[in-house]
Amino acid sequence: MVARCGEVRVWHWAHIGRLLCDPWWENETEWHRSWKNQFPDDCQEIVHSAEDGERHIADVKTVGGWVIEFQHSYIKPEERRSREGFYPKLIWVVNGTRRKKDRAQLIRAWNDGVAIGENSLVRKVYLDDCGLLREWADSNAPIFFDLGETEALWWLFAKTNNGWAYIHRFSRAQFIEWHRSTATEAARQFTEFVTEMLPKLIANYESRPRAQPFRDPLQLRRPLRGFRF
Repeated sequence: MVARCGEVRVWHWAHIGRLLCDPWWENETEWHRSWKNQFPDDCQEIVHSAEDGERHIADVKTVGGWVIEFQHSYIKPEERRSREGFYPKLIWVVNGTRRKKDRAQLIRAWNDGVAIGENSLVRKVYLDDCGLLREWADSNAPIFFDLGETEALWWLFAKTNNGWAYIHRFSRAQFIEWHRSTATEAARQFTEFVTEMLPKLIANYESRPRAQPFRDPLQLRRPLRGFRF
């Protein structure tokens, strides 16, 4: 064994020669297993090899190339950034019920937030109102908080430079359907949502003259097949 004590990945013991351990691995909880089992077996535990031979095992990799990591425990920022750098199309699903205060804080931040135009499912919220949001606000990947609700996930998808962030109350069933599907159309819809529609929504809202009403571009388009706000 050899010690790996760099600044990019968490410190760990690695096998000499062929590195077999995944330093990003954590003990699976029932929450973790329940989420993975929403997806086909052949999409789970997909092995990726780093340039140094170290293996990283993605919880789920979809047909569209998205890697989904289910995060139950606290993760250090440097490890989070390492994973996001390693997987170019990474989605986090974070257990928001691990600490009792997180759910209450996030819901309160949502209730106190500003609805974005006619779209009541997207709101601008203040980061200081929720510790969970502050912990994840620097991430560049899509982040879905699981607050234990059967119908919804809470999607943190952008932050501003003045302490605010945008949250989308998103259908849990739609998230699962899009990512477990073998159809390329489903993958395309999610990618379009991440890279085009939501950024356009934010840009339009932030650039509007404050005296003018905001017209939500998501409301002006025909809804994506199988999805409703």
